[in-house]
Amino acid sequence: MGNMIGSGIFLLPASLAAFGWDAVAGWVFTIGGSMMLAFVIARLTVAMPDASASQMIARAFGPLAGFAIGWIYWLSIIITNVTIAVAATANLSSILPVLARPGAGALCSIGFLWATTAISLIGARAAGMTQIATMVVKLIPILVVLVLLVMILSDASAQVAPFPAEGFTGAGITASAALTLWALMGFESASVAADKVRDPARTIPRATLIGTAATGLIYLFVCSGIALTLPAAQTQTGSPFGAFVSHYWSAEPARYVAIFVVVSCLGALNGWTLLMGEVPLAMARAGELPRWLARTTPKGTPVRGLILSTVLASLLLIANSLQGLVALFTAMALLATSATLWLYVGCALASMRFRLVVPVAIVGLGYALWTLWGAGIVASGSSLLLMAAGLPFYWWARRGRSI
Repeated sequence: MGNMIGSGIFLLPASLAAFGWDAVAGWVFTIGGSMMLAFVIARLTVAMPDASASQMIARAFGPLAGFAIGWIYWLSIIITNVTIAVAATANLSSILPVLARPGAGALCSIGFLWATTAISLIGARAAGMTQIATMVVKLIPILVVLVLLVMILSDASAQVAPFPAEGFTGAGITASAALTLWALMGFESASVAADKVRDPARTIPRATLIGTAATGLIYLFVCSGIALTLPAAQTQTGSPFGAFVSHYWSAEPARYVAIFVVVSCLGALNGWTLLMGEVPLAMARAGELPRWLARTTPKGTPVRGLILSTVLASLLLIANSLQGLVALFTAMALLATSATLWLYVGCALASMRFRLVVPVAIVGLGYALWTLWGAGIVASGSSLLLMAAGLPFYWWARRGRSI
């Protein structure tokens, strides 16, 4: 849940307000599709608790397929971390305007990347405790909004956007579903660090399914509630949460929303940073990446994978430092979504290959392909090129194992 609840819930009401009730249907499709894929991943984890997602796909379709999915997923995590760090900086810039400058914003985002890397370098337990602490903090503004929504909707005179006479529209649902998926990305997180979890065959499916369902319901009620009850002009602000609290409560507490958003982003960044080291570690142990990435500290911390990943994320930020924060966030979010979808496609196909929950896997595969198509040719094509770019490293690793 900490990985899924990041910047999306605080920014999406502004993006979804234009879709009205179509966005509610979009949330239903996204939650349903995510639950299908989460169930598939959970069942694969129970069947193969000793394998990472890429290893599951490798067992189904061979080592090259496993590497391709593992590689693009690793890159998607790096891109996701850049996106979250930029979102944290963008929200902090409302308090410190100097961060709105491209160079200053990039430096601040790089600082966030290395700060969370330092936590993961201490060990998985430190990252886990940080995740719990930030999760508690980020739930505070969400609970405030939920209480306000209950109070508003209990009043018979509440102003709620009317349901359109023409009903739902396919175009609106599709467009809103593409936006909502970014907010739920990460429901596979629990399965990535399986070797760091007690009783993974029992714990990971429960964490995956319960976490996905709970997060989806929170998003559905909070984002839809704000979008449908807040006057349209006020949703189009940089902080729809702040506008909602200010409109229905007071401007004074609304000023603190940006601080909670920054903490929420950093909590998500902390969780994704842990995975940023675990994915290359699992691939190196499987012989899909050079063996020097497989070395860990006595506590099992993948120091080399964490540092290499953070260096790559920092270079990506530097290369795009001339872009504004909003433009950079939008581009990185779309690319990260497209890249992660290949993991979901691979897991669904592997489940079908092993004859595990085949009907659910078919529906999940259809949803993943539909969303991949909805991401657009630029983002999906770029993710394919990034996948192909990893092939030299695969041949290098295979050659090293044969020597």
